[in-house]
Amino acid sequence: MGRVRQFRSFCGIDEVSATSSLWKSMVAEYIGTAVIVLIGCGSCINWGSPEKPQGEATMVQIAIGFGITVASMVQALGHVSGGHLNPAVTIGMLFVGRVSLLRSFFYLCSQLIGGITGAAILRAVTPEARHGALGGTSLAEGVTPLMGLGVEACITFILVLTVFGVCDANRLDVQGSAPLAIGLSVTTCHVFAVRYTGAGMNVARSFGPAVMSGMFDDHWVFWLGPILGGVIAAVVYENVFQAPPITTEDLDKAQITVMAKLANKEVVADRTTSI
Repeated sequence: MGRVRQFRSFCGIDEVSATSSLWKSMVAEYIGTAVIVLIGCGSCINWGSPEKPQGEATMVQIAIGFGITVASMVQALGHVSGGHLNPAVTIGMLFVGRVSLLRSFFYLCSQLIGGITGAAILRAVTPEARHGALGGTSLAEGVTPLMGLGVEACITFILVLTVFGVCDANRLDVQGSAPLAIGLSVTTCHVFAVRYTGAGMNVARSFGPAVMSGMFDDHWVFWLGPILGGVIAAVVYENVFQAPPITTEDLDKAQITVMAKLANKEVVADRTTSI
């Protein structure tokens, strides 16, 4: 019975039911990924011309477009699905047993279809003369597929390592916004990698525009690179950096710290009121 229960848990058989939250999670992953592709790839559209070069998409514009959108969607939908919104994150979590096989499969389908939907909307609202690759990813001149693979693996490693780090339930030291930290990692990776590969780090983000534009040059790089980076990051964090289980002593210390901060805020508020 124990092995059967373990098998059912790994596969996620019990998660597939009419009353399961899995279906809500799938919709959240679909919508979140569609929005990321629509807004992020939309920031890549080139509106420049010889007469108006200021209309060209800039590296900073693209980085901010993706980073803030990812942070916003994770903040908005994270409580529903966990806010994966990226096949590399889902596959990494599957590889270390954080999510079941069936949930991963449905998440991946939702993310890929969401990516296509976002790219389709972008294509529909963009003048044909501006379509180009619809903000898709491609290797820069002189960048070989192997180089591109390395870049994609590295930036996805950074992203997924950040996701695991800020979402570690055993960490009591994490302050601030986890979605913001994830969005900032996306932003900084774009600043580095946009000129190399377009900074994919998300299979759905590369796949959607490729489907809608028909441009699949070296497309395998934007699947294998992020998946490798995500899996390596998941394994490294799980086996090297994961915080130890929380003890009663840790909880007591955390409670004392929180109470001290609240007391300090009350003192500051009293002083402000008296002024």
